[in-house]
Amino acid sequence: MANSAIDAGWRHPRLAPSLAEVYRTVPIRQGGWWKKALAFAGPGYLVAVGYMDPGNWATDLAGGAKFGYTLLTVILLSNLMAILLQGLAAKLGIVSGRDLAQACRDHYSRPVSFFLWVICEIAIAACDLAEVIGSAIALNLLFGIPLAWGIVITSLDVLIVLYMQHKGFRLLEALVVVLIATIAGCFLFEILISKPDAGAVFAGFIPTASILKDPDKLYIAIGILGATVMPHNLYLHSSIVQTRKYVDTFESKREAIRFATIDSSAALMFALFINAAILVMAAATFHGSGHEGVADIGDAYQLLSPLLGTGAASVLFAVALLCSGQNATLTGTLAGQIVMEGFINLRVRPWLRRLVTRLLAIIPAIIVVALYGERGTGALLILSQVVLSLQLSFAVFPLVLFTSDRAKMGPFVAPFWMRATAWTVAVIIAVLNVWLLVETLA
Repeated sequence: MANSAIDAGWRHPRLAPSLAEVYRTVPIRQGGWWKKALAFAGPGYLVAVGYMDPGNWATDLAGGAKFGYTLLTVILLSNLMAILLQGLAAKLGIVSGRDLAQACRDHYSRPVSFFLWVICEIAIAACDLAEVIGSAIALNLLFGIPLAWGIVITSLDVLIVLYMQHKGFRLLEALVVVLIATIAGCFLFEILISKPDAGAVFAGFIPTASILKDPDKLYIAIGILGATVMPHNLYLHSSIVQTRKYVDTFESKREAIRFATIDSSAALMFALFINAAILVMAAATFHGSGHEGVADIGDAYQLLSPLLGTGAASVLFAVALLCSGQNATLTGTLAGQIVMEGFINLRVRPWLRRLVTRLLAIIPAIIVVALYGERGTGALLILSQVVLSLQLSFAVFPLVLFTSDRAKMGPFVAPFWMRATAWTVAVIIAVLNVWLLVETLA
């Protein structure tokens, strides 16, 4: 009964699900709390990957090296925003049976929906650009492969994605978790040997007005926001939560929402640790040592071993970067497929979709490498994250609107406190982006 009431709030019948090949394929284990929690665990980690991709590295390194621990508060606030928004995305997918792209297509006129699709594709291309550059830099640092060739080699990762999709969604989730654990282990080592000032680290989580007053800090802060709260992850999460085999009843959906929220919140805490670890390492190693201008991943790699006194520091840094780039590649493919299918109901083969998206990223990356060499890649990484941040509001406002609408969500409509918080977050993101544009143009 609740389900039919919810469907009545939408203008059109449900479309075929995005990622139809994995829709409702993961069974829910019967039994205790832990069994069910494990059954729902997975989608949150695929989402968390986008919060620790190479774009985060550039902004976190630049922020830590130049401003010390000050911008830790931005990472914390961005992560809390992400937990709230990803929870809403999961709720939308579970309750309505629509991912965010399909919901936008149902709610808005065709021109508006087309516009939202185009800017979302731009955001995915910007994210893919960060993954391409990050993976190419890691290959260069570890194996000496020239950046231009490394960029070309990354286009072959589509084969990995296709292989994993055919072997089952749980295997894909398991691979992502292993890569996240590897990244976390690498940065735990980096923090231990960089020996940051614990008091300064805790002080960095306290907000300060200087972030808003200093245009340079604000630019990096917006980049961190764009790198942390990623727009395409909202589309991704609202779809992949539907891989679980819950049923269309009130109790089953309520249970699915609860466990999906636990899953994404726990996964995003891992992302918080990794992002904070990158900034803390940069602050402890570079800030105050005459290397405040380090914003380039290659420079950080070269300086880590001499400054920290161990060759393992640079090697593990590059290994974590490669894992990060490949992890983000897996989820970027899924997000691109969901967005294209949801907004314009165009279903193409995943390898073709991935190849087109990757080519859009490869071309500007090769041009920048050819013109500016390694020095241009750091600035391009940060710019890609600012582009993501500017697109963020166009995903956040529809998400908050839909989950606040009782006609669309029925008894699962977000409670007042959640709606008030979500709208506040949406407005803050929009205001900060306008501020960024004004400061950049000025």
